[in-house]
Amino acid sequence: MKNPDSRNYLLIFWSVNLALAGVKLLFAFRPELDLFTEEAQYWLWSRNLDWHYYSKPPMVALLNFISTGVFGHTEAAVRLIPIFAGLGTALMVFRFTDYLYSSKKTACLAGLLFLGMPIHLLEFTFHTTDTSMTFFWTWAWFLLYRAIQENKTSLWVAAGFITALGIMSKATMILIFPASIIFLFLSSRLKKLGKQWLILLAISLLGFLPSLIWNLQNDFYTFKHLAALGGASGGEPKPFDLGLLLSRTSEYLGGQLAMVSLFFLPFFFFAVKKTIRSRELSSFYVALPGLLTFLGFGGLSLFTWIEVNWPGFAYSTFPVFLAPIVANLESGWKKYTSWAVGVSLALQIILLSPNVFQWKSQGPLFKAEKAIFKRMVGYEDLGKRIDFLQDSLGLTSPVLFSESYHVASELAFYVEGHPQTYTVNMGSRKNQWDLWPGMDQFINQESTFIFVSRNQESPESVTEFSRLIYEEKLPYLFGKDTLGFTKIQVWENLLDYKPVDTGKF
Repeated sequence: MKNPDSRNYLLIFWSVNLALAGVKLLFAFRPELDLFTEEAQYWLWSRNLDWHYYSKPPMVALLNFISTGVFGHTEAAVRLIPIFAGLGTALMVFRFTDYLYSSKKTACLAGLLFLGMPIHLLEFTFHTTDTSMTFFWTWAWFLLYRAIQENKTSLWVAAGFITALGIMSKATMILIFPASIIFLFLSSRLKKLGKQWLILLAISLLGFLPSLIWNLQNDFYTFKHLAALGGASGGEPKPFDLGLLLSRTSEYLGGQLAMVSLFFLPFFFFAVKKTIRSRELSSFYVALPGLLTFLGFGGLSLFTWIEVNWPGFAYSTFPVFLAPIVANLESGWKKYTSWAVGVSLALQIILLSPNVFQWKSQGPLFKAEKAIFKRMVGYEDLGKRIDFLQDSLGLTSPVLFSESYHVASELAFYVEGHPQTYTVNMGSRKNQWDLWPGMDQFINQESTFIFVSRNQESPESVTEFSRLIYEEKLPYLFGKDTLGFTKIQVWENLLDYKPVDTGKF
C-alpha cells in the first residue's frame, strides 16, 4: 500500500501535468493565433504520405495523418499529438527518477522541473519533429539504463525498437549510439555488454530504412540538406569574421540557457559539483546526453547558425539529474526552488492562456506575445479572403501558389477544401515542393492562378502569364497592430515558368 506522502506527490505531479495540458489545449483554440508555419508544412506532408521527406523522416506526417484523420483537419487535431506526447514524456521523467531513487518526492520534483523548462513548452505545444523525437528519446534512454542495470535481452530489444521510432522522427536520435558507448566504456561495462549493445544497434538501424529507400529514389537530397545545415555549403571559403563567430556562439549559449530556464541555473551548479565529487554513475548517465548535445552543437555554432531547439531533445533527462540535488537543498534554497518552479510554470500558463476580456491586449504582455507569435497570425483571415475572391471573381479551382513554402502550407490548411498548393522558386534553397509536381505542369493550360506572398510584389521574375486579373494588399494584424501586408494577385493562363536554381540545399 502506498504511503500518504507518495499519494500526495503523485497527485501534485498529475495535477500540474494535466493542468498544463489543459492550458495547451485551450491555446489551440485561441482565435487570433493560427498554426505555426512549420506545423502547417508538416500537416501538408500528411496529405502527401511518403517514406521520407526532403528534410525530415516520416513520423511527424504519419502522426498528423492519424490525428487529423480521427479529429478532422483542425488546429486542435494537429496539436493533440504534442499534448499527449508531453504528458507521456513527463510521466517517463517521473518514472525514470523513481526508478533511480525510489522516491515519489524526488520523482515529482523532476516532473515539475521538466514541465518548467521552456524547451519542453516548445516541443509539446507545437507539433514539430522535436515532439515525437523527444518522447522516444526519453523513453529509449530510460529503457537503455534499465537494460544496462538488469541485463535483460527484452529490455535491449525494447530500447532498440523505441530508438528506431525515434530515428523515424528525427535523425539526431543517432546520438544514442555514441552516448551509450561512452557510458559503457567509462563504467567499464563495454566488454561485458558489447553483444547486447549490438542488438540495440541492429534493431535501431531499422528506423533508417524509410530514409534510405526515399533517398535512393531522390538523389540523397536529405544528406545534401543536412550537410548544408552543418556548414558544408561549398563555394568559395568565407574570410574569418570574429564578430560573426562571437555573435553565433553568444546567441547559441544564451538561447540554451534560456531553454533550460535561467531560474534553474543554480541547480545545475550544485548538481555538477556533487556529481564530480561523488562520481555517481547514475547522475552521469542522465546528464550525459544533454552535455554531449550542448557541446556538440556549441562546436557547430563556430561554423554556422544553430536553431535554439536543435539540442533540446536531449535535455529531457536534465530534470532527473537535478531532482535529487534539489530535493536535498538547505531550507533557504527550498524556498528558492518553490519560487523558481512556480514562476517557470506560471509564465507558461500566462503565455498560453486565452486573451479573455482582452487582459493581454496592452503593456509588456502584449509586446511579448506579438514578438513570440508574429509568425502565427493572419493566415486564417487570408484563407477566408481567398475563399471570398474565388466566389466573387467566379474562379473555378484556381491554382494557389507562393514563393514561400511557409505561406503555401498555410494556404493549404486555411483555404476551404484544403487544396494542394504550389511554390515558385525565386532564388531560395531547395525544399519539399521541388520534389512534388510543380508549376510547370500548368504551362499553356487554360487556368487561373492566385499568387500570395508576404515578401514579393509579383512572381513575374520567374513566370509569364497572359494577363493580371486582380490584385490587392491584405493587412495582417496582431491585436490592432498591423504587422505587415500580404500581396494577392489573380493571374490568367501560365505561358512560361523559369525557376531560379541556386543549387543550395
